[in-house]
Amino acid sequence: MKAPIGQKIKDLRLAAELTQSELADRAQLTKGFISQFENDQTSISLDSLVDILEALGLSLGEFFSENGEDDRIAFTPEERVSLPGKGAKIFELLVPGSTNNLMDPILITLEPGESLPAEEAHNGEEFGYVLSGQMVVKFGKKSHHLRKDDCFYFEAFKPHQFMNRGRNKSTIIWVMTPPQM
Repeated sequence: MKAPIGQKIKDLRLAAELTQSELADRAQLTKGFISQFENDQTSISLDSLVDILEALGLSLGEFFSENGEDDRIAFTPEERVSLPGKGAKIFELLVPGSTNNLMDPILITLEPGESLPAEEAHNGEEFGYVLSGQMVVKFGKKSHHLRKDDCFYFEAFKPHQFMNRGRNKSTIIWVMTPPQM
């Protein structure tokens, strides 16, 4: 017997290590609605289900697939998941559903003077490549100034932060493992 849709969404949310609030924010729904839906206390419109699935990086076809063996390896810009409120002009998960994977690739564009909130020390590794502009990576108490084509790599055992102290916007590809978003 198949699990109810609400339970399947809950399982996917937990596998992605998202709270109900985080999923609700990404899907532009309320936490209360997510809770009621996961507990089969309300029905869902197709539009809301699609919003939830997009936030989890899945299509309707993937969600309802019997075999679950869709080996997707290519993704278009239209499939990216934008996360507002992260301190950057652009903060996009490049691979939908990447929070379910071992690593999370993100595209970040910071305007001059913008910075991401400081990250606390955590388990995992982080890598970044500067596509354009300049970037300051603060790791612990030390700041590292990077330019176009420079990259960084570190184990995230110290607090860290990304800042644009230049005069032009800067864009980086940021990959972290395990996913923290």
